[in-house]
Amino acid sequence: MLSILPLNEKVLKKLQKHTLEEKFDKQVKLILDNPRHPSLNVELLEPKQYGVYSFRINKKFRALFIFRTDVLAIEVLNITLHYHR
Repeated sequence: MLSILPLNEKVLKKLQKHTLEEKFDKQVKLILDNPRHPSLNVELLEPKQYGVYSFRINKKFRALFIFRTDVLAIEVLNITLHYHR
């Protein structure tokens, strides 16, 4: 079963700074239950060979993550702004 690795201090601080903890927790539950859930808008980022994905936290922020197949977990790398075209 898929799990999420503990967040690093940088990620935690960004979530707190932008008061995203509650929304992030909700989205994490969705991704652990169904990584293809439509409200997550999971995207494989370029360059694709690095295997870095993102999921939507809200309309403004996204979480960058990788799938860690060695431990069957998601590792959140960063929280970033998402700019719409």
